Amino acid sequence: MTIHGPTANSFISQRLRMHYIDWGNPTAPPLILQHGGRDHCRSWDWVAEELAKDWHVIAPDLRGHGDSAWVPDGNYDTNAFVYDFAQLVHTLGHDQVTIVAHSLGGNIATRFAGLYPEKVRKLVNIEGLGPSPDVRARREGEGYANRFRKWIDERRKSSGRIPRRYETIEAAFARMKAENGFLTDEQARHLTVHGASRNEDGTWSWKFDPYLNNWPFEDTPEERMQELWAAITCPILFLYGADSWASNPETDGRAMLFQDYRVSEFENAGHWLHHDQFDRFMREVRAFL
Repeated sequence: MTIHGPTANSFISQRLRMHYIDWGNPTAPPLILQHGGRDHCRSWDWVAEELAKDWHVIAPDLRGHGDSAWVPDGNYDTNAFVYDFAQLVHTLGHDQVTIVAHSLGGNIATRFAGLYPEKVRKLVNIEGLGPSPDVRARREGEGYANRFRKWIDERRKSSGRIPRRYETIEAAFARMKAENGFLTDEQARHLTVHGASRNEDGTWSWKFDPYLNNWPFEDTPEERMQELWAAITCPILFLYGADSWASNPETDGRAMLFQDYRVSEFENAGHWLHHDQFDRFMREVRAFL
């Protein structure tokens, strides 16, 4: 029997049942594809289909995303995401992995690579270093107490919000298209089908926890983050979209903190450049890996 597509699996991390998909080819070197915030593991399907010929591809859903469990108290601390990633690698039993990660996923994978440099062979980081130095400075300028109070207010508002419901899957698809104008209809439909679930009343809602709209007001101090970045020994390919809101680390100076890196910018691409410029993305990733 020929099995088409990935198989669904799960592992336990901090009492949460976490979901991941396995694209087969288990005797090949392990490659983890980590999605970003308010996304899901099936957004990698086009990439995974190409790379699964040469790699054992694993694509996990972050906590609160896709088909992984939501956190009961709605607190999504970045360190908890890093623990989950470390637990996945530990559960799979690999001595070393290669990682391709996007946005929040890139932030998580980069911290993991700094904590366990011997475990990461190579890392492709797609716009995943977190806020730029300018954004961090502006936030710090608001004052600790002000940031704390703002977080409390936003959390309180989040507790009263009902997850948005779409009358049809087509309405959710239209929202997906509006969010990213670079997506083709095929891409947007695929992301919608795997990113939304049907409610009891027949409407549709996104799978991610609405509390993910309210990020923690405090994160790892900048000097500690730089310690982790400096500890990374594997080669890193940083990819950035010319039309994205994200700050290019070669321009803002953060790239200089890494030992072995290259930065590549993609024209006519936004934050999801692996969707926006798929063919070029695959060429660069294949050449790097």
